[in-house]
Order: sequence, then C-alpha cells, then structure tokens
Amino acid sequence: MKAIWNNQIIAESDATIVVEGNHYFPADSIKKEFYKPSETHTVCSWKGTASYYDVTVAGETNKDAAWFYPEALPEAKNIENYVAFWKGVEITE
Repeated sequence: MKAIWNNQIIAESDATIVVEGNHYFPADSIKKEFYKPSETHTVCSWKGTASYYDVTVAGETNKDAAWFYPEALPEAKNIENYVAFWKGVEITE
C-alpha cells in the first residue's frame, strides 16, 4: 500500500493494518522527511490518545494529515505507533 499526497509517496508498506476503514502504516514505512509533529491530540474511547503529524511536500503543508497512537489502549495495541492518514492523502495499492 502507498500513501500519496501532493504527487509524492509519503509512506509505503505491504504490512498495513486496516482499522475502521483506515490503513495504518508501520512507523518505519513513513518517509520521515515529510513529517513534522503537530500539537494536536484527540481521544478515541477504545484506541487511546492520538498524536498528529503535519505533512509537508513541495513547500505545501497538510496540517494534521497523519495520526498515530504512541500509547494505544489494550484493544488497539496492534496499531501502536502505526500511522494513518486523512485530509486528501490517497491510499492506493
């Protein structure tokens, strides 16, 4: 699977995990040069507190376009530190 934004592959893996329709990419499959930690956090009742990344490609920033659970709750430990996307990031094979 590939995560693409602004015509750039920003993550690629054959080992994504699908949860609630979102592909979660292993942390080592993201291209770190495109990510900057965000101050945003949200809480999911069964996954825990999510942290976000801003994604920047070719001088354009997509704020909070990626999220992950650094300390997932027990029910979601399988996606701890895996990264998922939204806000126009295309997920394709």
